[in-house]
Amino acid sequence: MLGRTANDLYWMARYVERAENMARLLEVGQRLSLLTHESGHSEWRSTLRSAGCEEGYLTKHGAYESDKVIEFLLLDRNNPSSVCSCFDTARRNARAQRTAITREMWESLNTAWIELASRARPWMKANELPPLFDWVRDRSALFRGAFLNTILRNDTFFFTQLGTFLERADNTARILDVKYYVLLPQNELVGGGVDSAQWAAILRSVSAHRSFRWVYRDTFKPWHIAEFLMLSSEMPRSLRSCYAEITGALAGLADHYGQTPSCLELAQRTLKTLEHGEMTAIFQSGLHEFLSDFISNNNRLANEIAATYHFND
Repeated sequence: MLGRTANDLYWMARYVERAENMARLLEVGQRLSLLTHESGHSEWRSTLRSAGCEEGYLTKHGAYESDKVIEFLLLDRNNPSSVCSCFDTARRNARAQRTAITREMWESLNTAWIELASRARPWMKANELPPLFDWVRDRSALFRGAFLNTILRNDTFFFTQLGTFLERADNTARILDVKYYVLLPQNELVGGGVDSAQWAAILRSVSAHRSFRWVYRDTFKPWHIAEFLMLSSEMPRSLRSCYAEITGALAGLADHYGQTPSCLELAQRTLKTLEHGEMTAIFQSGLHEFLSDFISNNNRLANEIAATYHFND
């Protein structure tokens, strides 16, 4: 496969996943801003940090205001990570590789791009936003379903998988890294009403609220939530699950091309760390430090994949 084709498939998947993640962050940010004082400024600050968009937002707007944050992360096409920009870029990459993807994949993405223009409007009312966030998640799920049910298990499949799960791992790690410190309660005991609502919102941001309750049948505890989102092999958005998929995709490419790239070894080392990780040791050494190293290694892996498969050639 040509490096440009691999690049387009990889980024197509990353941007579809990013659009969904952004919708989840916005939904949680809106919920938590209603629970906090100061018009939810601290919550919108943490939302922008989780999305990696704080610097760009402050450069343009300068102050944390709910309407401006929502517009920046949802509609602003000058922000490459906004929902609208993500669908634009994903659709552009898909169009460039129409012969490499299936009709169902293209139609699901193209339809989402067309419909988004009529659904997402500047200065939407608060009660109009939840249905839009649901719609974004639904369109991402439709694309993902079309992909999994129609594509051949060849290099097209593997590069698309890499884009999806590298983006998902990055998102989960950033949410944990930012929210863990911002949302620790200041004036009440852990497990209090506000604390529980905040942690429930974090779980909802990665579709883990109900599944967490199945596994941990008690009150929300930070160390259990961190363990569930980092080390669980059953949670599909955990760091461990993402790296199991990434390693599987890279192993598939190694078999397909008959070569074992160095990036596979890097992914395997990260997966092994997560498989044998223990939350007690992670907390003792520093959760922030662990997550910072993970995000750095995840970015390094993405760069090695791009170099190995000549994405920019």
